[in-house]
Amino acid sequence: MARKRRQGEVFSMSFLDCMSCGFGAVILFFMIINSHVNATTENQNAALMAETNRLEIEVLEGRKNLALMRNTMQKLETEKEDADSKIAQIIALIQELQAELDKYDQDTLAKIERVEKLQSDIKSLEEEVKRLLAIKQEEEESGEQIREFKGDGDRQYLTGLRLGGERTLILIDRSASMLSDKLVNVLRRRNLPESEQLRSRKWRQVIATVDWLTAQFSEDDLYQIYMFNNVTEPVIKGTEGVWLEAGDGIQLDEAVRVLRRTPPRNGTNMHSAFAVAKSLSPRPDNIILIVDGMPTMSAATTNQRVVGAVERLNIFYSATRELPSGIPVNVMLFPMEGDFGAPISFWSLALQTRGSFMTVSRDWP
Repeated sequence: MARKRRQGEVFSMSFLDCMSCGFGAVILFFMIINSHVNATTENQNAALMAETNRLEIEVLEGRKNLALMRNTMQKLETEKEDADSKIAQIIALIQELQAELDKYDQDTLAKIERVEKLQSDIKSLEEEVKRLLAIKQEEEESGEQIREFKGDGDRQYLTGLRLGGERTLILIDRSASMLSDKLVNVLRRRNLPESEQLRSRKWRQVIATVDWLTAQFSEDDLYQIYMFNNVTEPVIKGTEGVWLEAGDGIQLDEAVRVLRRTPPRNGTNMHSAFAVAKSLSPRPDNIILIVDGMPTMSAATTNQRVVGAVERLNIFYSATRELPSGIPVNVMLFPMEGDFGAPISFWSLALQTRGSFMTVSRDWP
């Protein structure tokens, strides 16, 4: 008998296996692409949020400056109107005196003496008119200015800083980032000789700021100045935990001279800086923080070479817990390139403590 021919199958088990693997590879490929798209979108959103926060801070700063300028303009206009009114009154009085002088010019000796007195009065009034006219002209020429500079002995600026208080603590960031406002320049300058580091524009501006702040003290005020990087120490050695008298001008000058001889270096440890406020007795009633960015370490030493933005923010909030309650913190921020979280974080600290926040420009003070 002839054998029955076996019918062949169109789809074998091997073909179905290949098709299944192919579909699985396509599904895996689309999952990888979808994950990459989500990660890219999250990174872009984070960058956009940082830029939005920075722009909001600039808008708030602009509104504050606009309000200050409007108040100054209104004050100048009021003073101008008062000067005009006084000038008109004095001119009218001069005319009356001149008429009286003409009437008694050829009279008796008593009248002559009266004339001489009137002439003296007229001369004094004319000098007063000249003085008022000079003031008026100066106000008209400087009507657009919002601050005045008279020299090292009498510096007055519209800053919004609250410099009052009987005991003022000044905390100065002297970490390596104070060498420049650009990261690449910081990396380059920290390897230069110490003499070159001391000539850094940003560090010299910080010292000038401290010089200006100390010039605002009154003789009865008490103060203390600490500088911090990975550790915190008083600018004047041997004064730990002691309040200094602002009436001692020699000691204030010495503090500025010490800063001029001290180069910035190492990281930023705000825990030890804020802890100083608790160590002073009695505690300060005003804190001025001079800083350029978020902290990079929570102790004097660390094994981490790179600290991310989120971790720096956590270190900052942890450090703020060291501050005693009820003390206003006035922040003077020297902006650092790329540190977008610093302005909003320090502004929030100043707001919560009822202090003030100032972003320092390159030409201040």
